[in-house]
Amino acid sequence: MGYKGRMQLLVALDSAIVLFSIFVVYYILHPFNNVFDMPMIWLSSISLLVCHHLFASIYHLYQKAWEYASVGELIAIVKAVTFSVVTTAVVQLVVDQDIYFRVLAITWMMHLIFIGGSRFSWRVFRDHYISTGSNKKKTLIVGAGSAGTMVARQLLKSPDAELCPVAFVDDDFHKWNLQIYNLYVKGAIKDIPELVESMAIDNIVIAIPSLTKSELKKIYEQCAKTKAKTKILPLIEDLVSGKVSVNQIRDVEVEDLLGREPIELDMSSISNKLTGKTVLVTGAGGSIGSEICRQISRFSPERVLLLGHGENSIYQIDIELRRTYGEEFEIFPIIADVQDRKRIFDVMAQYRPDVVYHAAAHKHVPLMEYNPMEAVKNNIFGTRNVAEAADTFGVKNFVLISTDKAVNPPNVMGATKRFTEMIVQNLAKESKTKFVAVRFGNVLGSRGSVIPLFKKQIQAGGPVTVTDPEITRYFMTIPEASRLVIQAGALARGGEVFVLDMGEPVKIVDLARNLITLSGYSIEEIGITFSGLRPGEKMYEELLNENEVQKKQVFPKIFIGKAEPMGKAELHTVIESLPGMGPVELKETLVGIANTKFGEVHDSLVSSM
Repeated sequence: MGYKGRMQLLVALDSAIVLFSIFVVYYILHPFNNVFDMPMIWLSSISLLVCHHLFASIYHLYQKAWEYASVGELIAIVKAVTFSVVTTAVVQLVVDQDIYFRVLAITWMMHLIFIGGSRFSWRVFRDHYISTGSNKKKTLIVGAGSAGTMVARQLLKSPDAELCPVAFVDDDFHKWNLQIYNLYVKGAIKDIPELVESMAIDNIVIAIPSLTKSELKKIYEQCAKTKAKTKILPLIEDLVSGKVSVNQIRDVEVEDLLGREPIELDMSSISNKLTGKTVLVTGAGGSIGSEICRQISRFSPERVLLLGHGENSIYQIDIELRRTYGEEFEIFPIIADVQDRKRIFDVMAQYRPDVVYHAAAHKHVPLMEYNPMEAVKNNIFGTRNVAEAADTFGVKNFVLISTDKAVNPPNVMGATKRFTEMIVQNLAKESKTKFVAVRFGNVLGSRGSVIPLFKKQIQAGGPVTVTDPEITRYFMTIPEASRLVIQAGALARGGEVFVLDMGEPVKIVDLARNLITLSGYSIEEIGITFSGLRPGEKMYEELLNENEVQKKQVFPKIFIGKAEPMGKAELHTVIESLPGMGPVELKETLVGIANTKFGEVHDSLVSSM
């Protein structure tokens, strides 16, 4: 029924109730009097009718969606009815110098019963016969606090919502068996598997904004025991500001389960390094590089230089930043290869950046095993080009993005990244530029990471391929890694190898299981197979050598390693000899030197060049 039709129906219904209730009440109180011969009763009924419609309009009784009626709507009815009866009492007093107290009191009660009942009966009918009988998905809400009740109300109010809440669970036993919007709090979080089965639940919505990551993981472990789809509320700040709506409920992502608690950055020190400055990001189109661009843009730099070899990826981040920040600062997309020394020096000479974040690198371990010289050219020579250009043109801060694979590397990629650390460490000893390296592990969702691969395998129906059941990796989300890189850069004094706290290593097979269940499948439906370690892969990754361990944090989640570099002259000799080597000799040399403890440098490694 349309708005006009519904309004006409409600006006007609209220008119009938108001007109006849006072006559019925008078007849009940005075059964032997002829009610139709009482002019004051006629006047009172007309007064009640006019006043009711007036106050009903004031309190919007004809505009409310009564299928979602609650306490607020009940209060509006009480106000409209009360004020119409009080006004009628005033009319009686003025006209007849008397007030029919008993008649008006009972009439007031009848109005509340019949007008209120006519409204709330539609909600009862809708809740019990329409909503539950529809094709909506039965939903269990985890958390019976303010956020959970807001979600339940939003879902019940939205006729287009595909989720239909049927119950709550909450670990607060004081709430058990209570009703919220006619929904019972059925038990605790540990009862989720049993409730999902007994109530035929299709979806679970986690609605506890105060959850830590570890608590969320424990709840999800219970949800994962069921076949129900698990969803979660958006950002906490959106809940606090009252912005919760049905369309903000999203699927639980693997990042929610593996991420750590957010930390407060030292905004002042970062602002001093970035605000009003020219910042160059190499590899700006990549996963880490593009996120660094997003993060530094928040600090109002004067210019951001987006340097990369792939034109499409540079185009994408260029368009994104211009759309987000408009003309707040200048943006320069620069197509350049870090291997092109002259081009890099020309860029530095033209733009004179204050800060450089060097994220450009080949990072794929097995591919670099097959193409070791490409890893050398891009990672080692490319880094040397950018770092020496930064030194030449007076860049204030240079931050190298390194990797945990630079620790005890058995592979070409990790070894070349250890070489890049040594390049900037040696430059830091004699340069006015503050050169630092930041070392961290895998980032979730980055290009070449296992997450996109696993998702494609799941979409194809499986199986998900894992190299070994015991293989582990450190993981960090892209935004967290980028923020900590920027923070580490602000802490730079020169020559440090910063190491980010990656938390506990994660078994890749557990990651695969979580991703399968998050996608709505069982492990049996998709399957997991083991293919064996790929060329150059390690079973376990490390963040520091034994001789590099330094337990004290210089900032939450940031350590300084004690990695010693090979001497500048020796390193130069080694690097210049690399292009003339064959693939086998090249790998042996890279890995051998990268694994050397340079507090006790082995001259034989250099003399054999």
